[in-house]
Amino acid sequence: MSTSTEESFTLLCVDDEANILSSLRRLFRPHGYNVLVAGGGAEGLEILSREHVDLIISDMRMPGMDGATFLAEARHRHPDTVRLLLTGYADMESTVAAINAGQIARYISKPWNDQDVVLTVREALERKALEREKARLEALTRSQNEELKSLNASLEEKVEARTGELKIAHEKLKQSFLTSIRVFSNLIELREGVSSGHSRRVADLARKIAHKLNFPPAEAQDVMLAGLLHDVGKIGLPDELLSKPVSHMSGDELGQLRKHPVTGQAALMGLETLRKAGTFVRGHHERWDGQGYPDRLSGLGIPFGARVLAVANDFDALQIGTLSPRKLKQEEAVAFIQQNRGKRYCPQVVDALVEVLGATETAASAGNELSPSSLKPGMVLARDLVTRDGVMLLAADFVLDDSLIRQLRELEASEGHRLSIAIRPQPRSA
Repeated sequence: MSTSTEESFTLLCVDDEANILSSLRRLFRPHGYNVLVAGGGAEGLEILSREHVDLIISDMRMPGMDGATFLAEARHRHPDTVRLLLTGYADMESTVAAINAGQIARYISKPWNDQDVVLTVREALERKALEREKARLEALTRSQNEELKSLNASLEEKVEARTGELKIAHEKLKQSFLTSIRVFSNLIELREGVSSGHSRRVADLARKIAHKLNFPPAEAQDVMLAGLLHDVGKIGLPDELLSKPVSHMSGDELGQLRKHPVTGQAALMGLETLRKAGTFVRGHHERWDGQGYPDRLSGLGIPFGARVLAVANDFDALQIGTLSPRKLKQEEAVAFIQQNRGKRYCPQVVDALVEVLGATETAASAGNELSPSSLKPGMVLARDLVTRDGVMLLAADFVLDDSLIRQLRELEASEGHRLSIAIRPQPRSA
């Protein structure tokens, strides 16, 4: 052990013989220890009360308080000190009793060998230094573990809070995106006259059919988006062509019209979130029998979403008069779709349409159309809320609050006609 390390230790030598104390002081001083001496047990205890001592060397036989009693008391008051017994007696019984009472590390017989004593003290202090370092590291480890637990708990709370914020932000972004698409679809339809509202109705019906067919949520949303934007490719067509039924179009006009699925897909390809919807837009005029356009796909070769969109689109187009020479009633449009099951349309989608229409009629009879005066906060729109001029006010799935309900009541009063608002059925309380 180097001198610099040894200098950090303090020894206390206790003996009633001054010459013994002098010998011990001379023995340890060259090794850099701080050496304190006491002429008896009482004096040794007094020194221990005011000085930090690392190791005690005490004689066994002393007047007043013998070494065994002194070391036992020292152990009681200062258990961390290393205790050595210096004895000149061959009475092993007394020595063993002293070792047991004071938990003495070693005993040294008189007369001693200087080198053995120095080595014994050095080894004892090295062991004490190791124990001290071990205790320090254990305390440091416990402290760092507690800090780590605290940091982990804090980090988990922050991550949870941030995750919640991101979910809210994502949901807001998603709703904003969907609302933007609906608004864009609405702007396209402002110039379509008789077709105004067509895309929104197609999107709503296509979404319901997709849910009925157990589409994954993401693909059902793509079908709905494709419904809103399926006519985006018509934006460059002449107004007179848009208002003319397909059955009255010339060959050239049909050629112009039939380009719109490809044009529509091309317009959507720039946005990654709309690419899947773009494939449905391209295929929504394909036919089950392969006689459609633009790619003459047939059967299962037509994307499933495009098959859904084809049925929803034609069902609405038949009723507004853009597909047939006259406007068909709903039951006539259903009959036309069913007659072409397995020809123009996918049989599975046609069957889903019939089920959806039956469920819609049931919901309508349950009284889900409300006026603004009957609305309550927390109600959810079942479909887009649109003015008589075709302008969308609120998108489907919007949750109403006090402010919106107040504005709707004011709008109804200013417009001078009753607003009919479709609300989702509320779950019954248990």
